Amino acid sequence: MSDDTSRLTHLGAGSTRYRYDRPEASILETFENKARHRDYLIELIYPEFTSLCPVTGQPDFATITVRYVPDELCVESKSFKLYLVAYRNHGAFMETITNAILDDLTGVCAPKWMRVVGAFAARGGTTITVTAEAGPCPL
Repeated sequence: MSDDTSRLTHLGAGSTRYRYDRPEASILETFENKARHRDYLIELIYPEFTSLCPVTGQPDFATITVRYVPDELCVESKSFKLYLVAYRNHGAFMETITNAILDDLTGVCAPKWMRVVGAFAARGGTTITVTAEAGPCPL
C-alpha cells in the first residue's frame, strides 16, 4: 500500500517557507486515509506553540494537542507545524486561538471527531487550558 504524495507541497520541498503572523487554513495539507474501514485515533502534540496577547503583545506559550478520528483525510504533520508556527507573531486570546485551530483543521480534513486542547503556560500566576471539540467520539 502506498500513499499519494503528489498534492503535498511542504513535505520534501527542499526549503521551508515560514509565516509568523498569518495563520490560515490554506497552510494545512491532507492526504488520503488508507484505513477508512476502521476508526482509529491520531494524536498530534506540539509543545512549542507561541502567540501574542492581543492587548499587551506579551508572548503566550502553550502545548497544543490535537486528537482526532479521521474520515477520508488525514492532516499532514509538517503542514500542521507550519500552520501553528504562523501564530508566533499573531495576537489573539487563547480561547480564540484554540477554537480557530479546531475550525481550520475540521475545515480541511472533516474528521469524524476532533478535540483540540490548548494548555497555556502560566502568566500572572494563572494557567489556562482551553478545550474545543467537534462531533461525537466514535471510539
